[in-house]
Amino acid sequence: MSTIRIYKDSNLSHTTDLLFTTENPEKIRDRLADIGVRFEQWRTDKAITPGASQEEVIDAYRKDIDRLIAEDGYQTVDVVSLSADHPQKADMRKKFLSEHTHSEDEVRFFVAGEGLFTMHVGHEVYEVICKKGDLISVPANTPHWFDMGPNPNFVAIRLFNNPEGWVANFTGSDIATHFNRLDN
Repeated sequence: MSTIRIYKDSNLSHTTDLLFTTENPEKIRDRLADIGVRFEQWRTDKAITPGASQEEVIDAYRKDIDRLIAEDGYQTVDVVSLSADHPQKADMRKKFLSEHTHSEDEVRFFVAGEGLFTMHVGHEVYEVICKKGDLISVPANTPHWFDMGPNPNFVAIRLFNNPEGWVANFTGSDIATHFNRLDN
């Protein structure tokens, strides 16, 4: 089940000081909308597993992808598929665990598996466990980090405005080290 947890950022040693949590998709959507983050749940009728071809994954969700492209002008679509036996999984995980921003929205749709997106907005930290069927769009210039867990097992569609794809601007903050990780 998808989950949101919201914490104050002022108490970095106590992530148990929870301000809000829910697994209700509508409440997750509404709380994220308050900070400009898009959260949707798409139907996932087709069985897609790690290792599926990029074309197969994109074709399965072409209608929703085309809708987002028309709404927001995305130029590039690709698929990231990682499994627990990936030889570079530890390096890839580490790359995303530090707080960073992007000059464009970061859009991910989870076709299979899960991931933990954490956003630092104002004086609050929003942790969102995204599961199969969840779309999250983190607005440009929003400080955030992502955890795929020590044994990643997910397939996600990524949409970009920048044809270069994923380009991070690291903030240099260590805030991400004070919050939860995805332990799967």
